[in-house]
Amino acid sequence: MIKNITDDSLKRIADALDRLAPPENDLPCLSGADAFVWAINPDRLVPITTVNYIDLKLLKGIDHIRDILERNTQQFADGFPANNALLWGSRGMGKSSLVKAIHANIRSKKDKPLALVEIYREDIPTLPRLLDCIRATERRVILYCDDLSFDNDDSSYKSLKAVLEGGLEGRPDNVIFYATSNRRHLMPREMIENEQSTAINPAESVDEKVSLSDRFGLWLGFHSCSQDEYLSMITGYINHYKIKIDPETTSAEALTWSRTRGSRSGRVAWQFIQDLAGRHKVKLT
Repeated sequence: MIKNITDDSLKRIADALDRLAPPENDLPCLSGADAFVWAINPDRLVPITTVNYIDLKLLKGIDHIRDILERNTQQFADGFPANNALLWGSRGMGKSSLVKAIHANIRSKKDKPLALVEIYREDIPTLPRLLDCIRATERRVILYCDDLSFDNDDSSYKSLKAVLEGGLEGRPDNVIFYATSNRRHLMPREMIENEQSTAINPAESVDEKVSLSDRFGLWLGFHSCSQDEYLSMITGYINHYKIKIDPETTSAEALTWSRTRGSRSGRVAWQFIQDLAGRHKVKLT
């Protein structure tokens, strides 16, 4: 029977095996854009041609934090040592906006082709594969995860710990990791307290949980803004977008807007400006 197999039959068998074999994927690369989103199945870096960011000078009430993170990022872009950064604290106070604004400010310099790569929280377990892609290039990369946190029965934080520091291979020299979170230790307080109350050695169990945040050399806290800082944000936006309106009327409307929301923050200020610009037929470009 084997002797009766023709060359044509062998070719058909080979073609069938080729179709069954998984395709060889090229390693995702960091060319063609300054910002990317990491996607999986299949692994790829999706280029973002237009990044949604706010001009750095419009971020008010976080001057000290802005200066620290900008200096750290500039060091990294220049090829010098820099720290991973955890931006934590109040919602809507500009944590993610600051990361994007600083990246935009530095990448505008032609000799600093700094890339920003966002990885979603649920894709953290694939982080080693992403780092393999980044290692293959000399381009310097800010790896960014927005709203990073871990809940009960979530062990993926252990892989992140190894990547940030402590693993055999470690973080590539051309990568820095920035994360934003509402939680200082990236985990809910009740999760840490539960570990402390049920563990044989409570101190060691808690240390295991909070040691993830220790991997970040910079802890930058964002706190609720004062009324003056909130109004300063409003004024900055009005001047930047040249919205012609009486300042006293605007202040009263802005304070009313914040009271209806029950908070004052950069996000609330921007939402008010969008409403104000819409009512006055001004495009926010």
